[in-house]
Amino acid sequence: MASFLKHHFTTKVVLLLRLSAFIVPLAIVIGLMVAFFLWLLDVVTKLRWQHQWLIWLLPFAGVLIVWLYKTFGKNSDKGNNLIIDAIQNPSSKVTFRMAPLVLFTTIITHLFGGSAGREGTAVQMGGSTADLWCTWLKLNPADKRVLLLCGMSAGFAAVFGTPVTGAVFALEVIAIGSIKFDALLPCLLAGIVADITCAACGIHHTHYTIGIIANHTYHSISGLFFPVDVLLIIKVAIAGCLFGLTAALFANTTHFIKQKSSRYIKQPLLIPVVGGALVIGISYALGTFDYMGLGVTNPNNGVSIVLAFNNGGVTNFSWLWKMLLTAITLGMGFKGGEVTPLFFIGAALGNVLASYIGCPVDLLAGLGFIAVFAGATNTPLACTIMGVELFGGQHVLYYAIACFAAYYCSGHKGIYSSQRVAVNKYNNLPNK
Repeated sequence: MASFLKHHFTTKVVLLLRLSAFIVPLAIVIGLMVAFFLWLLDVVTKLRWQHQWLIWLLPFAGVLIVWLYKTFGKNSDKGNNLIIDAIQNPSSKVTFRMAPLVLFTTIITHLFGGSAGREGTAVQMGGSTADLWCTWLKLNPADKRVLLLCGMSAGFAAVFGTPVTGAVFALEVIAIGSIKFDALLPCLLAGIVADITCAACGIHHTHYTIGIIANHTYHSISGLFFPVDVLLIIKVAIAGCLFGLTAALFANTTHFIKQKSSRYIKQPLLIPVVGGALVIGISYALGTFDYMGLGVTNPNNGVSIVLAFNNGGVTNFSWLWKMLLTAITLGMGFKGGEVTPLFFIGAALGNVLASYIGCPVDLLAGLGFIAVFAGATNTPLACTIMGVELFGGQHVLYYAIACFAAYYCSGHKGIYSSQRVAVNKYNNLPNK
């Protein structure tokens, strides 16, 4: 028995070291690519703020994006879904052309005011680079699957500064209700190395703060004493359900716009023209450009994710306007990620809900930040960990409650259509 265990352990260590020899340089390259992407994104965002007239070119930018993908993209237009497909079926190919294409088109989207994020770009760059690595090294299907997961993990970790979340997200997002932890250590290694590399390039991630909530040993309700704040837990659970429904609304709205625009606008190059015109028109109708671009900060002290953590930082419908403009942007041909807009939607909705159900604004904004993301991607564990990495571990119980509730209330149709249902959320109900 001792010799068997020794042999088994030695074999696993050798395999991990072998993969590490591939993973570390891959993660460094992805970390450098993401650092370059984030630097460019900051440059073009500031440029758009300084020259607001650039938004009028958004429809023409959309035409360029769609033309580039039709001419050079092949199947790259599937985005993150293509990488998920390749992980589920390693014989599938993720062409490296995806990396420069998504990088350039995301930058173009943000320069001219499209409402989009950055996670999709980082993950696609990571996945396509990992696939290229696999081709060069002639890896077998099992090793290719691990390296693709590491590419996703590295891209996600570097773009948000959350290495542990990146590792768990890559494993959890592939199938709803099922996680295979065989690649956990490689993904964690990739996430850590990519995050360190990105940070070493001088990239600084936005910091968010949730204040300390008074936490007495016992809480009294009608003469009964509980070791936790039961009332706050109930409020968080209710909010989590609303965050999950909002995530489902976002996913369905984006899919609906994409399907209907393709059906009714026969000329593909006209779809982004209409989409760009709608984004501009709605922004002018609202009297603000706060919902264009990334939305993390705002130089004019307008609505943003950062301000959503403060009392009065958003309007009652800020979450809805961001949802609408993002669904139009991504559903009608522009490129970028969904996650940062989901952060915006969740934080803004949490801010509004806080005043109605009597919760601390910063706590509920933070919970919305991670829970809407959890519901839209069906990754409650990763999002709970993200709460710890971004906001600290003080309120991890509330993170978990909000994310798990959002997960169960968001249904099976998330933002990634290639995500398969491994375990039905509702057991004996049909997979819908």
